[in-house]
Amino acid sequence: MLKYTATVTAIGPLTGEFVEAGILVLFGASAPDELRDFAIIHDGVALVAPLASGDVVWVDAQRFSVLAVGDVANENLKNLGHLVLKFNGEATPELPGDVCVESLPLPPVSVGTVLRIEGAERPA
Repeated sequence: MLKYTATVTAIGPLTGEFVEAGILVLFGASAPDELRDFAIIHDGVALVAPLASGDVVWVDAQRFSVLAVGDVANENLKNLGHLVLKFNGEATPELPGDVCVESLPLPPVSVGTVLRIEGAERPA
């Protein structure tokens, strides 16, 4: 089940520092100007179902398993298009807005990159 999809429309000039730390900070198109310098802006609009451990994040063709979802991550994504993806392999989020995924190298992100979040296949 596809839970969320978005295409990158702009990349702030300060995102490199976050990428080096293994973090992607995403905001929807309505992000305030003061956040755009360090954010990846996207056109995603509808969170179909809440994110959960076991889901899969796709960054273009690269797959990452979701290991943990912070308490406010779903609310942030639903209301602001705000998503903090941490590629740290942690099973417990450090901050309430974090979504932790596998500790794998970050894929290149550019304008046009597609982000998809799919629900895990769970037995009936």
